[in-house]
Amino acid sequence: MKFNPERYRISDEKSVPFIDADEIWTYLNNASSTAEQVRAIIQRSLSKNRLSLEEVAVLVNTTDPLLIEEIKEGARELKRKVYGNRMVLFAPLYLGNLCQNNCLYCGFRSTNKDQHRVTLTKEQIIREVEALESVGQKRLVLSLGEHKNYDAAFIADCVRTVYSVKKGNGEIRRVNVNAAPMDHEGFETVRQAGIGTYQIFQETYHPETYAKYHKSGPKSDFNWRLTAFDRAQDVGLDDNGFGVLFGLYDWRYEVLALVRHTNHLEACYNVGPHTISFPRIKDASSMNVDDRYLVSDEDFVKLIAILRLAVPYTGLILTAREPSLVRKEALDFGVSQLDGGTKLEIGSYSETEHQQDLKREQFKINDDRSLAEVIDDLLDNKYIPSFCTACYRRGRTGEHFMEFSVPGFIKRFCTPNALLTLVEYIQDYASPSVAEKGWRLINETVEELEDDKFKIELIKRIEKIKQGERDLYF
Repeated sequence: MKFNPERYRISDEKSVPFIDADEIWTYLNNASSTAEQVRAIIQRSLSKNRLSLEEVAVLVNTTDPLLIEEIKEGARELKRKVYGNRMVLFAPLYLGNLCQNNCLYCGFRSTNKDQHRVTLTKEQIIREVEALESVGQKRLVLSLGEHKNYDAAFIADCVRTVYSVKKGNGEIRRVNVNAAPMDHEGFETVRQAGIGTYQIFQETYHPETYAKYHKSGPKSDFNWRLTAFDRAQDVGLDDNGFGVLFGLYDWRYEVLALVRHTNHLEACYNVGPHTISFPRIKDASSMNVDDRYLVSDEDFVKLIAILRLAVPYTGLILTAREPSLVRKEALDFGVSQLDGGTKLEIGSYSETEHQQDLKREQFKINDDRSLAEVIDDLLDNKYIPSFCTACYRRGRTGEHFMEFSVPGFIKRFCTPNALLTLVEYIQDYASPSVAEKGWRLINETVEELEDDKFKIELIKRIEKIKQGERDLYF
């Protein structure tokens, strides 16, 4: 289909800056935080209502340890209501580290002469995907530097290559992308390649801080990055994920800005973000950041709980930047997606021996457990590891996803689909000890289902997978 730029002239009027730093600070400076207010806001969220900026400011300003515990407990209860105990798993696959940007916190920065620059060939991508499939991965997020060589056509071709790779019972069923903002035509190109979520992190929503850390390159344009999802929505790429790199500016401001961005998308397109990510500053080659805004573990867990209450229907992603103990705690208070078996060095999944090297990666990871170890730990804590991609396959994205997820109905699909992908993993990849734990949790979960007809159909599909069928979902 030929691209027609005239189609987007009207909607471009919505693509104007919507972040007002003074407005956000007004909310923060004026919000009191009494026990009565905090408890009323928690109850409002437990009814699956997205919170206002004023309400989020109240939670952010809460310092009473007992009230913070109530915020966490509210987030824990809300997560159970919306998502149950399933945990979606994925892996990042870095395609290349060429970059035209000079971002002071990033190992890929253009002025970093220590970084070994490389772009995977098609053959190397295939080897990497085969290695990922051989351990059971089903969902990938493709990441790469922002460079003229990595245009929409390049990304679309890489996506198609990943989908084409099949190893045994292994296959990648959903490819998400974390890449540069594009114009309308670029977003249309990657949409047609069949991607899942397109992720763009604003890094910081504070314009002055943004300018401080993004010295040069295309990424130095704050407004072009900020309005990227308006262009994506215009062409029907309605599954979006955004995030903040916590540690560049005051975390309280950034949390409110994330909610403000959510408000904008919902007001203009009736679609909020599918996911929100919240990486923290970690070591990177030639990193140069001001440490006064670094976020403590205590505040980090608190902000995750607040985000869960603020946007009940949105998936929250916690990556292997964080150590396993922090990740384990944060899962309880709102996280619904997790990477496992992560390797960031380009081309490292297919290596027989691997050691982290900051000269070959964007930043340091602090949870280097294998996928099998992550799954084992999730099962020990009664989480259902999930490789589900059913929403994408059933067309439950964008506004349709909102129809299911905002009222909390998505849980009806998430739990059984998670179980089906866990059965696949057990049959194809699990060790005997992991299989034993997995089957125990599967049987317990099936018994708890209240809809007898649905339970019978789920059991039938589990038996089909045990007999060799794959990729069954509701």
